[in-house]
Amino acid sequence: MNIDPLGSIGLSAFVAAIPIFFLFIALAGLKMKGHIAATIATSLAVLIAIFFYGMPTQYALAATFQGALFGLFPVCWIVITALFIYNMSVATGQFEVIKNSLASITDDRRMQALLIAFSFGAFIEGAAGFGTPVAMTCAMLVGLGFNPLYAAGICLLANTAPVAYGAIGLPVIVGAAVSGVDEMALSQMVGRTLPFLSCLVPLYLTVLMSGWKKGLEVWPACFVSGGSFAIAQFWSSNYLGPMLPDIIAALFSIVCTVAFLKFWSPKETWRFPNEPKSEGKAQLMYTGGQVFRAWAPFIILSLFVAVWGIKPAKAALEHIFFYKWTNPYLHNMVINYLGKQVPAVYNFNFLSAAGTAILFAWFFSIPVMGASMQTALKAAGGTFKQLKWPIYTIATILGFAFIMNFSGAAITLGTAFAASGSAFPFFAAFIGWLGVFMTGSDTSANAIFGKLQYVTAEKIGIDPVITMSANTCGGVCGKMISPQSISVATAATGMVGREGDIFRFTVIHSIILATLIGIMHYLWAYVFPWMVPAYEKIIAGAPKPVVDAAAAAAKKAATIQEGYMYIVGGIVLIFIVTIASRIAGAGPIKVAAGKDKAHFH
Repeated sequence: MNIDPLGSIGLSAFVAAIPIFFLFIALAGLKMKGHIAATIATSLAVLIAIFFYGMPTQYALAATFQGALFGLFPVCWIVITALFIYNMSVATGQFEVIKNSLASITDDRRMQALLIAFSFGAFIEGAAGFGTPVAMTCAMLVGLGFNPLYAAGICLLANTAPVAYGAIGLPVIVGAAVSGVDEMALSQMVGRTLPFLSCLVPLYLTVLMSGWKKGLEVWPACFVSGGSFAIAQFWSSNYLGPMLPDIIAALFSIVCTVAFLKFWSPKETWRFPNEPKSEGKAQLMYTGGQVFRAWAPFIILSLFVAVWGIKPAKAALEHIFFYKWTNPYLHNMVINYLGKQVPAVYNFNFLSAAGTAILFAWFFSIPVMGASMQTALKAAGGTFKQLKWPIYTIATILGFAFIMNFSGAAITLGTAFAASGSAFPFFAAFIGWLGVFMTGSDTSANAIFGKLQYVTAEKIGIDPVITMSANTCGGVCGKMISPQSISVATAATGMVGREGDIFRFTVIHSIILATLIGIMHYLWAYVFPWMVPAYEKIIAGAPKPVVDAAAAAAKKAATIQEGYMYIVGGIVLIFIVTIASRIAGAGPIKVAAGKDKAHFH
């Protein structure tokens, strides 16, 4: 892997960035459809890999193919199954109950955005990650009557503060493992940075939706929503580690915000200009049991993804089925900039995938919603039709990300940023931002640039935990402009073909927030070094402890056994929720015109 094919890192970086420049121009300026822009950008990346980086054509095509496979599974699998549940909820009329229950708490669109896009979205991010929260919350907001463009933009913007601890802390865990930074220290450093963003984002959302005057009117609710999230995020990340901050913070934020709205409400209800004027908070038209039943599928979804995210449970599921495919045309064929062979292994972990957890939630939700199998399958079939182009776009974009990584182009761009010297803590955030823009994943950005961040930090004499935190936190700001994330949002809001509109909506906010993250990490490095956690640094070259094979096997068996217990316990709890929701929610439900009332029991 030659990271400077033209003999000038600046010139090489310019060439490496051509596909990225094209994506920006195509989406923001040319208003090109996402699948077309993704196809051209990926083609450009392949050509640059072959003709500038000297990558054999076979390797370049194999890398692109492997990325597309990853895009189809697990990424698209999550989006597909998440929309299974939403579409069935709409088809059975249960979503009308959800809408009414939210409107009875508040009919103010700003408050609904805080509860769903920010707090509930953070919970789903913590449990599943990888596009699930955007898919779920976008669909819910559109179902409530939000303008689709605003629903997509708001959900993408809200999905920033929780991303670093998404999927049970995976970005931090992977970042620590790849870079060599202590995992708890990285969790603490990220947890001392993102709470500032968590406090800001709710108010940012409301101002973006309704303008400065109307946005500032609801600052108390924003303060409660973001402040409660920030406090819980700081505490859990600094004292418990990276796995639970999102889930704990989201639940605390939801409870605090709902409780606050019982005693406080905006002076004037705000709705989008094209909506009819609000007639006041809606009256709850359903019994508590019926509301519980309508929300039960999403409770079941949360339980499934939470159980699936527990390490022992994941190990147990992968013990049952786990297929690993080694790409014969790419595996260990590429030597990276550290002189190590790059593996090309595709893991088909169907049972332990978050999308499969959501699929099981869909199965359990069929009787909860009172749907016939015909209705459920029809909703599922409609989902595939709805996602035809987004699936293609996501697969293509992941192909783009993989060819950028395997060719060395991504490292070229990172190295160019690293040449900034003492200003590197600021630019380190934009390396993470760029990584997430390319891959759609903070985890992937940390995997790509983790070692680069560590090595560069040591060269300029600052603690590597600062630059790794910058990479992680900067990455969360790139999520909202990632073509992968935008494709998920367009699929969930019915805006397929309008990816450019969403990109233009989010790009300036992405840059503003990434700049803020960069400034904070520059301050942590040189002005407020006491913000950096104290930890025991790993000495390079130190001998690794000898692992006893028998003890390791016994530990693995015990972990799997523990995982089965988690799974059984989780399913028992889900059965209880399923049965309780059917009993509590018994009775007729008003169905929107055109729905088949025979499907309700």
